[in-house]
Amino acid sequence: MTGITRPGLNRAGMLAISFAGFCTFLDLYATQPLLPLFETLFHATKAEAGLTVSASTIAVAVVAPFVGALGDRARRKSVIVLAIVALAIPTLLAATSPGLGALVVWRFLQGATTPGVYVIALAYVTEEAGPGRVGTVMAAFVTGTVLGGLSGRILTGLVAAHTGWRAAFVVLGIVNLAGAAATWRWLPPSRHHTPRVKGAGPAAPFARLRDRRLVATYAIGCNVLFTLVALFTYVTFYLSAPPFSLGTAAVSGVFAVYVVGAIATPIAGRYIDRVGPRVVIVAALITGIAGALLTLGHVLALVIAGLAIACTGTFVCQAAATSYLRIASPPELRALASGAYVTVYYLGGSVGGVLPGLVWEHAGWAGCVTLVVASQLIAAALALRFWAPPPAQFEAAAS
Repeated sequence: MTGITRPGLNRAGMLAISFAGFCTFLDLYATQPLLPLFETLFHATKAEAGLTVSASTIAVAVVAPFVGALGDRARRKSVIVLAIVALAIPTLLAATSPGLGALVVWRFLQGATTPGVYVIALAYVTEEAGPGRVGTVMAAFVTGTVLGGLSGRILTGLVAAHTGWRAAFVVLGIVNLAGAAATWRWLPPSRHHTPRVKGAGPAAPFARLRDRRLVATYAIGCNVLFTLVALFTYVTFYLSAPPFSLGTAAVSGVFAVYVVGAIATPIAGRYIDRVGPRVVIVAALITGIAGALLTLGHVLALVIAGLAIACTGTFVCQAAATSYLRIASPPELRALASGAYVTVYYLGGSVGGVLPGLVWEHAGWAGCVTLVVASQLIAAALALRFWAPPPAQFEAAAS
């Protein structure tokens, strides 16, 4: 494509892709603040109430590869907008749930529609961002997902506290529909999508995803969500115990540190474009390690600062890893590669919710932090070993 001008996304397009990211994560973890309410209301165990969260994430991991396989044959913008509308339907219907079982089913269907936005948006960004702007646009998308996840938790909790949990799902569904309208209005149609060539056997596209750079990127993505889930799940136990002894409301306020990451990620996106994703992700991993180690202190301010630093590093890692998908994946298989990435990403999050709990039994919070640091060191080693040296190859792939 040398010599061909690619204008890339304008500001409206950047805003639209941020809206798409926002809608993707608005619903995914929205029931977290409602778990104690569901436990009481439905006379459920904590594990049963927790299915309202895990049902969605499991659905994402299961459906993402299939969306990726089909997505390389479809128009990017149409799939993204229709998927957001589809996401709104089970979200609204969740408000009609007569019991916990029905709510879990609707939550699973919410998760099943999510890859249609997330997977295809990742592929869209890598194709449409324009020369030298993949990192910037991907950072905008990741920032949208961060703000969506934070807003979903806060919005659901506030609405449920004043008008009930059913109204919370109605509000989320309306926001999804508004996001679909905004994405349809402002997101430019795909101009650089290369449809997958027909005629190869059904297993052939998947076989091409075994490139070691792609496999390393999947493993890094797995580490990204593993780190985030491990830290923010088990720090609640750490902060609720002495010497902090924080109450439920104070502990839930810890998620506000996501705002720091939302501010820092777009700035980091510019550096991804300048020096390449490998340099940025290694720096972000070192930053994340420093933040995790700060939480070992017994001063609350240090713990909060450490969490803010750690989550910022994690969000920047996500922007760098998804930017590198453009380099590592063949143009005609980018949606399929994105689907595989999303599946492994959420599998990492699932492990991050369980494995640190086993470590906690023997080594407490210090053991959990050690596990997180080890995971980040492995991710850094993978990036240094298998990702192409920046910036030459990154710039060549972006042109």
